[in-house]
Amino acid sequence: PAETIGSEGIPWRNIALFAATIVSTLFAGASWWYFVPLSEIAANPLSMLEAWPFTAAVLGVLMTHELGHYAMGRYHDVTVSLPYVIPFIPPFGTLGAIIKMRSRMPSRKVLFDIGVAGPIAGLVATVVVTAIGLSLDPIQIPDRLVDAAGSGETILFNNPPLMDLIAWVLGEQVAYSDLSVNPHPVIFGGWVGMFFTFLNLLPVGQLDGGHMVRAMVGQRQETIAALVPAVLLTISGYLYYIRDLDFNDSVLLWGFWGLFALAIAYKGPADPADETSLGWPRIAVGLVTFVAGLLCFMLVPIQVG
Repeated sequence: PAETIGSEGIPWRNIALFAATIVSTLFAGASWWYFVPLSEIAANPLSMLEAWPFTAAVLGVLMTHELGHYAMGRYHDVTVSLPYVIPFIPPFGTLGAIIKMRSRMPSRKVLFDIGVAGPIAGLVATVVVTAIGLSLDPIQIPDRLVDAAGSGETILFNNPPLMDLIAWVLGEQVAYSDLSVNPHPVIFGGWVGMFFTFLNLLPVGQLDGGHMVRAMVGQRQETIAALVPAVLLTISGYLYYIRDLDFNDSVLLWGFWGLFALAIAYKGPADPADETSLGWPRIAVGLVTFVAGLLCFMLVPIQVG
């Protein structure tokens, strides 16, 4: 496989990307969510280790999602790569993770099983991480940042319905009237999991949702995929022209994903060798998974104000 180097087949590329993402999420967590000054990080890089719960939460959710695909692929004897985790800049510290399927899908049932395994595993991990984060005490915001927030711009990450539902069930707070505290950074690991779950479930291209819908409805998936870019670009236009939001208030976000969906819409999901239709149990699992994905949707995920 392309990701292995050396006679023993050690996946160096996967390991290197995972290590780089540990560093990038530690930096994002320390600088954004634990409020460690950049000067302190520069003087002592080990100070980033304070953010290890954030890194564990984010990578735990992402890796569980991708390993769900990997485990189901191995179960069905389909050749899949180990996860490639992608490092990125704050506030996330990562762009998510992907795996590569290296052999043709034997059937629509196998395509569905592999496609749905990631979102289900990721959602379970997301709920666990969110519940843990809600049980932890909030983080005190340094006075210097509280004063700055009163006179400048702040970035607000709005809560998806699933997060509010988990908080309601547990009787915990996910937001505070006291502006000098932030929810524990582990909660943001749950936010990342929900956001990426929704994006992955878009029924277009080689995203998880594209594979699932291809397995569920066959070639009609192309018609559904063609609607996705239009819907996302419409959301972007609605926020800008009707809601009168700035470009930074998720207008550019949905505009980018609309164009991205357009670019991948014509590079469809894997074509299975056996086109036998799925049974109703799998159809039901797929519908429930998409409903759970809708609970992760936020019209305005990120606001600057």
